[in-house]
Amino acid sequence: MARAPYPDIETLPDELRTFVQRFDPLMNVFHMLAHTGPALPHFMRLGNAILFKGRLDPELREIAILRVGHLLGASYEVHQHRIVSRNIGMDEARIAAVEHGEDDLVFSELENLVIRFTDEVVASVRASDATWNALSARLDTGRMAELTLAVGFYSMVSAFLENFEVEIEPEGVVEDPMKRPRKAGEARPT
Repeated sequence: MARAPYPDIETLPDELRTFVQRFDPLMNVFHMLAHTGPALPHFMRLGNAILFKGRLDPELREIAILRVGHLLGASYEVHQHRIVSRNIGMDEARIAAVEHGEDDLVFSELENLVIRFTDEVVASVRASDATWNALSARLDTGRMAELTLAVGFYSMVSAFLENFEVEIEPEGVVEDPMKRPRKAGEARPT
């Protein structure tokens, strides 16, 4: 059970209520984040930019996000991003292996560098020069910035989820956490 009650959508200020009603179903993380008021739409825009607008390879991004979730013990985050990882084509063995960290038999050299970078940033905020230099030799500055932002953003998300003990939705309620919100009046895809 969550540490705090989910806010009553009907009692939210008009603009925020209209915003959250665009999501069907409203994932528990966003429902709980409605407590943040006007920060919620901006939070979601940043999250959407990281997930939908970046140039970083989606598998590298998901390896980093899953790793953050595992390192910080954020079961909700891991659960949701296992779904995202499957939907972008990652196989179950690779998804499962992220929990254990670097593995030369499962991951490429680049993927292992992403895991090492994520581990170091989560543990120490700043990656070592050796890791930074090896990874930045493989990723341009923009992709390095996206990766760093993803690690930081999902560390923040994990802290929120764990402190509020946000519950994983029952099976079948949220099939794809990467679905974009519908516009007002727009029919739900069948």
